[in-house]
Amino acid sequence: MSDPQLLHGSTVQRLTTLIFATALALPIAAVAQQWALGGYDPVTYVTQNAALEGQGDISTSWRGKQYHFTSEENRALFEANPRAYTPGFDGLCVVALSEGRSEPGDPRMFVTIGQRVYLVGSDMRRRELMAHPRELLMKAKTMWLRLSAGG
Repeated sequence: MSDPQLLHGSTVQRLTTLIFATALALPIAAVAQQWALGGYDPVTYVTQNAALEGQGDISTSWRGKQYHFTSEENRALFEANPRAYTPGFDGLCVVALSEGRSEPGDPRMFVTIGQRVYLVGSDMRRRELMAHPRELLMKAKTMWLRLSAGG
């Protein structure tokens, strides 16, 4: 049989360790949540057709969001023309918007249509967007204009 005092002390120690570890992790998670696109480099969507994580020390702020980049060159490209690299509909999922919902897109799931990058929430939604791009973009734009107007 186990000694209840020993068991209690062990449990308290584990809980204390868990609380301490959680407290240390919170600031990192909080900082990461402030990063636009979850820290992914918006320039690589366009230049490399890839979702690549940016570096924490290469960033710039635009429209109240902090964007991160894989290189100084990408930061310079972004700063010269941010609209060319930021996803349409402010990164919301195009398919969800077309269905009347405002949901963030997954920065790893993107589609380039014409000269514009759009985010979607899943691979299934990416396939759906690719199958009906014109229709879904028109519906998404209608919803986006409603959201932008505040109603």
